[in-house]
Amino acid sequence: GSEFLADRCGRRSGMAALRRCSLRLKTLCERLGEWRRPPRRDAHKKKWASSRLSARGAELALQNLDMSCGPQLGDLWPSVRVGLLCEQKYGALLNGFEDVEKVIRQMELQQAKDFVYGGGDSQGPGCMPKGGCKPRGIQDLPQDLKTPESQDLQTSESCPDPSLAGGDSGRESPSSLETKQSLSVSPNLKCFTFPRGDTTRFKPARQGSLRMLEYYLMDAASLLPVLILDVQPGHTVLDLCAAPGGKTLALLQTECCRHLAINDISSSRLSRLRKILHNYVPKNLCTEDRLRITSFDGRLWGEIERDTFDRVLVDAPCTTDRHSVHEEDNNIFSRLRIRERQMLPLLQTQLLVSGILATKPGGSIVYSTCSLSQLQNECVVERAVQVAETEHGMELLTEDLTDVRTHYRETFNFYGRCRVGELVLPHLTANYGPMYFCKLHKIH
Repeated sequence: GSEFLADRCGRRSGMAALRRCSLRLKTLCERLGEWRRPPRRDAHKKKWASSRLSARGAELALQNLDMSCGPQLGDLWPSVRVGLLCEQKYGALLNGFEDVEKVIRQMELQQAKDFVYGGGDSQGPGCMPKGGCKPRGIQDLPQDLKTPESQDLQTSESCPDPSLAGGDSGRESPSSLETKQSLSVSPNLKCFTFPRGDTTRFKPARQGSLRMLEYYLMDAASLLPVLILDVQPGHTVLDLCAAPGGKTLALLQTECCRHLAINDISSSRLSRLRKILHNYVPKNLCTEDRLRITSFDGRLWGEIERDTFDRVLVDAPCTTDRHSVHEEDNNIFSRLRIRERQMLPLLQTQLLVSGILATKPGGSIVYSTCSLSQLQNECVVERAVQVAETEHGMELLTEDLTDVRTHYRETFNFYGRCRVGELVLPHLTANYGPMYFCKLHKIH
């Protein structure tokens, strides 16, 4: 009996021990379930570069513009933003080396108007050519590079209230730079545009009777820097950053350049410029004594040919805001080009200083970009003037371009608060630009 009791007690204690072990094992299994190794796809950091779509260049461009231009433009930014994202409006720069009168009749039948003289305020500057210097017709085609009579289209009208121009609430206080008001425009340039709100598109240009294209389609605002450059007969002119060639073509259309130096550091872009010259300009005007095409670093030009040119155009490389919000290929707002974009204001300043050095005393320089950024516009001008004065001992004046804004406000939408220069803003009713331009006069 005692052995039976002992055996029974032993089995009970063993069962109790087994239950305790089972409980512990169950608890351990539950914990192991919580601690089990995660799936392999979650065990390592994701390779975002290959597994997650990165933001596209156009999206990054729009994000950057929202952050920089939103605070700068304030209430104007929403309409500017919509304009940038919508289809751009073009103007037709007539080729004066073709049958101009015929093309003018065709343009007028389409209800297009020449904004240079016929599409602005009647009281603005340069509305009528003086001194008998009239626009060319086919009968005026030169065998040689003829220069029209000297002209002075400077306005004698007083400046209207800036608050009336461009729908602005007033202009910012002027820069500390001295200002000098002056404006004249070439009578040979004709650029036709459709009225505000009219989204009609020009047809592709056709060859005329002289086997050259009849007009060149471009952003009409891009012609403004050429107009204010005020090229006069016999002038030597430098286009420091010429490609792709729209402004260069406009300079040649004036027929006032005794010698035009065309430069761009990009050989591929110069190829496009050469093609434009081939399609629009007679061969007798493309001789070496009248036209020089080079591919130098523009930052060095001021040292190569100092005090040489009567007029210098610096259409500096920039972020090309409108292009950037639409294009993906090689977008300057992409992450791979951050450093290049950050260095743009320095490059632009160096180019403008070089252009100032290359200008004769008494000559003029026009700086332009197709960017909305103050860092690439007013800040570059102010810094370049400071460098030219402090490091090179030069005296410069910046010209007041209020008359340009007033005269062409029926065609373009201007932002009237730039410290120096003027800025054309995109707008659905007049979707040109952005285009910034500023004119400097070199005293000595």
